[in-house]
This record gives sequence, structure tokens and C-alpha cells, in this order.
Amino acid sequence: MPAETEPVTVCDTAAGGPATAGGPSGNPAATSPAGTGSLDGAGPGTAAGDGAPRYAPEWLALREGADAAARAPRLLGPLVRHWADGRDRETGQPRRPGPPGREGPLVIRDLGCGTGSMSRWLAPRLSGPQHWILHDHDPELLELAAERMPRTAADGSPVTVGTEQGDATLLTADVLAGTSLVTASALLDLLTREEVDALAASCAAVGCPALLVLSVAGRVELSPADPLDGEIAEAFNAHQRRAVDGRRLLGPDAVTEAAEAFTRHGLTVRTEASPWRLGPGDPAGPAGDGPALAAEWLRGWVGAAVAQRPELAEPAETYLRRRLESCAAGELRAVVHHSDLLALPAAPAGGTP
Repeated sequence: MPAETEPVTVCDTAAGGPATAGGPSGNPAATSPAGTGSLDGAGPGTAAGDGAPRYAPEWLALREGADAAARAPRLLGPLVRHWADGRDRETGQPRRPGPPGREGPLVIRDLGCGTGSMSRWLAPRLSGPQHWILHDHDPELLELAAERMPRTAADGSPVTVGTEQGDATLLTADVLAGTSLVTASALLDLLTREEVDALAASCAAVGCPALLVLSVAGRVELSPADPLDGEIAEAFNAHQRRAVDGRRLLGPDAVTEAAEAFTRHGLTVRTEASPWRLGPGDPAGPAGDGPALAAEWLRGWVGAAVAQRPELAEPAETYLRRRLESCAAGELRAVVHHSDLLALPAAPAGGTP
């Protein structure tokens, strides 16, 4: 966090980036060269053949360390206790949602998986056999995610993986039958109110928990402050809530909307803060990518603001150059706020959600 003696701007904004998994906390594939102030390529990024935005593996790798450090492990305790309440008394294996007698490994669906950072974070933290089903519209990212999937759980149990290409927002209760957990990272804020409600209804129908992490929370703290921070933040907020092909994105409202939707469908909701902390002394991963990540996040944040309000292009160009110089000098700190959400169905008799 910034020192109390330093000027701080708290911006009511999301973390940055366009509408696809892996994007809301920063910049996608198309970025300007590191260290420059150019806004060229700092916006939404490239599109796949079906028109869906595509994020480069390099960007997803750059942010993986910050994502891992930000996710809230405190939500795993209630999730594991929920599964423990539903274990078969004889085998100790979790009873999968659905008809009795369907014991077996945990079946976990990762929506908008990208290169699989969520599975790499979560699978080694869970005990017992697991089968992951990775969902993404991008076949290249699916292939990378499957290749990089951990093969053992926390206790050495086997972890297997399958992939399903397509629109992860179309999962029905029939598809989710037998699923132990639905999870997603940096995806929830890119959905619409209707899509979130449909996901909540499907999870409720089959008694499936949901762990949805790294959703933008609507605030960014920057230190030292800059006079243009507020205007950039306001434009960026509007960009996060924009309509895309007739879909109105939830952006920073996603966690509130999702909590209401899951609660309305009978699930118990818990949330935890999961902020990125970027700045001096924050390596953001074993490769020490913190400064590079902060610079790319800045480009995405400012680029999205300009995409929403083109009249900001000229002052934003100068603003970005100033901010990148400050970042390179080790003077800029940013706290990019996110929230993690866990939704648990009603516990078995005698258990607690």
C-alpha cells in the first residue's frame, strides 16, 4: 500500500483491459514497446476468427504471478469443508452432485481458462483425485493450458484434464451435472447480468459450488497522484460497462450482481479482497516481472479510457508517458482492487455451508 505521507488517488475504476478472460486487470496481446508512451495498440487487442477478443500467452504469463499472489486462499477452507460434508462415509471420496452412487474424483470446470493459470494455482492446493475440464474459445490457449496442467494434487493424487472449446457462458444445468466446482479467473466482470444469473441458476440446479476470482472491484489506488487520474478512471469505468455486440458488460458491478444472483438462487456467498499490488519491491512472480506488468497494465488502463473517450487521446498520451517514466524510475505504486467470490449450495444434512 502507498505510504500514508504520499499523495494518493483512489479511482473508482476497474483494473484495466477489454472483454475476455484474462483481460480486465490489464493489457492484452497488442501493446506498444516497453518503455514507450505510445497509445498505439494499448486498447482492446486482437480478435479471433469468431470475433472474440484474443489474449496472447505472453500477456497471460506476465500477469500470472500477480494473479497468484492476489487470489484469496481463505475461500478454500469453506469450499473444502463443504466437500467434506458430502464425502462418502465408506470410501472418503467426494459425492459428486447428482444421483447417489456417483462417487469419484473432483470434477472441476475452469471457464475462460486462458493458458490455465487458475488450474496451476488451485489443483496443487486441493487433495484427492481431480479431473479438470478447461473451457475457452481459443484452441491454442486450450492446448497450452492442457499441456501445463499439474499432474498431481496436494497429497500426490492424480490430476487429469480434458478440454472443451466454445462459449463458456452457455453451460446449462445438464452440462454441469456431475461437476464438483465451477471456477473462473478474471472472467466474471466480462459477463452480463443475464449470463451471471444463468450461471447461478445452473449451479443451484445441480448443487455445484462456484469459485469466481479476480473480478474487478471498481477502484485503483495510484501513488503519487496525478491531476488526470480521475478523468482517466472515469472514462475507463465507462469502458468496462460498455455494450459489446448487444451485451452490456457488468464490469465493476459484477461481484455485487453475482452475489445477489447466487443468493437469490439459494446459495451462500462469501467474498474476499484480492488486490494486485504493483510497484517497487513487488516482483509479481518468480521471474521478477513486476515493473513490466505495471507498465503493461498502465498501457491497457489508459488505452481503454481513450477508446471510450477519443477526445482524451492527446492529454492521455502525455499522461501515459509521465506515468511510464515514473514506473521505470521505481516511483509509481498501484493497488488494483479485485474481489474473489465463493458460492456454496445448501450443505448436506448436518453439514455447514
